[in-house]
Amino acid sequence: MYDYIKGTITELGPTEVVLETANIGYKILISLQTYSTLKAGSETKLYIYHHLREDIELLFGFSDKEERFIFCLLIEVSGIGPNTARMMLSSMSSDEIRNAIISGDINKLKSIKGIGLKTAQRMLIELKDKIVKGGNSGGAPSFILSAGSAQREEATTALVLLGFSKPNVDKVIESLLKESPGYKLEELIKLALKRL
Repeated sequence: MYDYIKGTITELGPTEVVLETANIGYKILISLQTYSTLKAGSETKLYIYHHLREDIELLFGFSDKEERFIFCLLIEVSGIGPNTARMMLSSMSSDEIRNAIISGDINKLKSIKGIGLKTAQRMLIELKDKIVKGGNSGGAPSFILSAGSAQREEATTALVLLGFSKPNVDKVIESLLKESPGYKLEELIKLALKRL
């Protein structure tokens, strides 16, 4: 229903913000990740997820579409509600959660308070393909940040899925992009395969 709300921050806390626009104050629930980007009294724009049930109506706000995208994916998993997803995004950044899912790092996911083995396993099973393919759940695909970043992320994801360790892949991709930032995705993957 809402994509974003733009206005002045009149109240700011680690878990919620009041954003005033057109003389209306919207109470918006936020993660620590978003909180760290906000400043009381400043103008800001928060991307919104409108949570509506028969007994409650809540607004969750995010400083960027990437965080909202990850949030929307997380709440699709059985056993993860909006508050758990918000807590996850307070414990780890969107990138850390996305990378943990892509690389199958179940221990990293289990390290988040309230996430047990079964929920972590469900996340891996249900979200890995959606994140790798950039499935859209109301936000921008997670790895489309900029042209260079998109190449790097897609190449890294492909190589990790082929069974190479992420630290090794990161080093090789980094060195290739230093040599020539203009590689096409296919060239980048082929050259990385030769070096791994």
